[in-house]
Amino acid sequence: MTEQPYPAIPNEAIVSKIYLIRGQKILLDADLAALYRVETKHLKRQVKRNIERFPEDFMFELTPEEVENLRCQFGTSSWGGTRYAPMAFTEQGVSMLSSVLSSPIAIQVNIRIIRIFHKMREFLLTHQDLLIKVDELERKVGTQDEQIQLIFEYLREFMQKPDQERSLIGYRN
Repeated sequence: MTEQPYPAIPNEAIVSKIYLIRGQKILLDADLAALYRVETKHLKRQVKRNIERFPEDFMFELTPEEVENLRCQFGTSSWGGTRYAPMAFTEQGVSMLSSVLSSPIAIQVNIRIIRIFHKMREFLLTHQDLLIKVDELERKVGTQDEQIQLIFEYLREFMQKPDQERSLIGYRN
């Protein structure tokens, strides 16, 4: 077994950095830079020098609203006083980064990230039946909620009506 030149990064450390933005799983530039052990400005500089390798489906800059949404999720600003919008890299963008950042650690981290993306996709495919069942259950519960709400409305109406003279039903003596 060959010894790795860098300590292994736990999968959880990478998975915790994957966000869902614009319907895509992405990693942010600052998080990738930390994983690659480079400065964020160095990563951004390399990307901008090779921008033709990063079409919109590989990398995009976050809008101010998306940045604010992420900050709200964290509770505090994780970007401090950065002047530029964070870059978001899709799985293909992370792959392309390996050709731009060719350090041994970048290559090793890229391989780990690609494997994690693959495992996530594989998990979703193998558990598709569970997702369908959950979706069906949500729909059933949703309609039951409406029916229960209707019952409460009828009960409220019944309780608000004044007692009315009722004719006796049953046997007469």
